[in-house]
Amino acid sequence: MIRPKPLFYVLILQYKNGVMSKVLNVVKCKCPNCNEGKVFSGQGNVFLFKMPTMNERCSECNFKFEKETGFFFGAMFVSYALAVAQMIISLVLFWYFVDLSPLRVFTIIALVTILLSTFNFRLSRSIWIHLFYKL
Repeated sequence: MIRPKPLFYVLILQYKNGVMSKVLNVVKCKCPNCNEGKVFSGQGNVFLFKMPTMNERCSECNFKFEKETGFFFGAMFVSYALAVAQMIISLVLFWYFVDLSPLRVFTIIALVTILLSTFNFRLSRSIWIHLFYKL
């Protein structure tokens, strides 16, 4: 009789070899070429109105992140999709589960969107770079 492998074993294999490692590299904003270098040199700060600074090339493998002028124009649409998803999650969470008034829910949604703006900026560019990466 063949015994199924434990779940943690399967997840570790997927992490090392497959989809999970790619997803983590996108979230960590790592270089799509070598998976070592960082795409961003600075984190940015919402409270100081400072956007994250992006490296021009990977420090490990010299991979150029911006393929052409205007390459990251499409990342704007990814950022928009992320923001809408966060707004919908906030709406469902605070209106249906916490049962707040519409004005308070709107205020919370606006605050969540503003506070996650630098995160969305970084993540959308990382998704965009990894989406168009070819070996």
